[in-house]
Amino acid sequence: MKKIKKLYQWTTSIPLLACILYYSGLLDDNLFYQSIAGLFLIFCVMSAVHHSEIIAHRVGEPFGTIILAVSITVIEVAIIISLMTTGGPEYASFARDTVYAAVMLILNGIVGLCLFIGGRKFHTQTFSLHSVKIALVALVSIVAFSMILPTFTNSEAGPYYNKSQLFFEIFACLTIYTAFISAQTTKHREYFITGDSDTADAEAHTISNSSLMISLVFLLISLIIVVLLAKSLSLPIEQLIVSEGLPKSLVGIIIAAVILLPEGIAAVSAARNNRLQTSLNLSLGSAIASIGLTIPAVSIASYMYDFPLVLGLDILPIILLVISIFTVMLSLIGGRSNFVYGVVLLVNLVAYVFLTINP
Repeated sequence: MKKIKKLYQWTTSIPLLACILYYSGLLDDNLFYQSIAGLFLIFCVMSAVHHSEIIAHRVGEPFGTIILAVSITVIEVAIIISLMTTGGPEYASFARDTVYAAVMLILNGIVGLCLFIGGRKFHTQTFSLHSVKIALVALVSIVAFSMILPTFTNSEAGPYYNKSQLFFEIFACLTIYTAFISAQTTKHREYFITGDSDTADAEAHTISNSSLMISLVFLLISLIIVVLLAKSLSLPIEQLIVSEGLPKSLVGIIIAAVILLPEGIAAVSAARNNRLQTSLNLSLGSAIASIGLTIPAVSIASYMYDFPLVLGLDILPIILLVISIFTVMLSLIGGRSNFVYGVVLLVNLVAYVFLTINP
């Protein structure tokens, strides 16, 4: 409880300071204040995740990892929609690039780092094979419907869905995600819980109603200010990237990395404490939520506000995505992990970033 109160010192103050900076009007063409806003953005994301973790401790597992994944997805959705509704045709592929970047960072970066660090420290770690199978089956289907099939459909020229196909994609993603959540929370909850569930239940009783309400309020404040700051900083970041001769798709990677930073820290920390099941719940659950909720939400917004939406990936990103999913499946197929799997996934991550810069 003392640790929670100590964390409140910055998890409540920084979001308020970020709000003051944003509404002060100092961010316009001022590199110094934009740099400060960038730091505030990172800490506000961490604050949002911290408050979601407080709420998660109160409700218990596996609801805790679901709340964390959904909180991050809400940030992602809000940033993408706010930029696409105001950015025009130039941002038509922004949702695809950001979600693709998030999935690649999760599968290769977060999962790879967890397997590598956990394997180096404990040699071999075990986890529920059933939970991984459920998550990977859901992930493969959602990825195919959202980012691969649009490249090969013929009703619209280019990597687009027509309206009927878009509605089917929304239906497919939400149905699969709902089935996954049902398995994780009720039907097959025992596959996803860890051996320290009794300790988590005990921790839930240490969180008072006042702490819960504070976390609810500041979770909302943190989510809102993250969206506003990301929207303000996206143009300067894009201008910097273009001025250096780098592809604009790097903007999606940077935003996805900032959004996923706290979750990555939480997943790696769990792996270091020999709780790889929690790490996989966080990472794979977030990957499924990132596509299964973000793409339908952006698709609905695209239909309502009539802005263009590019979903289909080019051939090279499809190949990299298939390699990543296939490698993760092989790494987790036996229910036991070691550091070699982590090394391979981290190399995949380096290849993804390198080929994005040098396609």
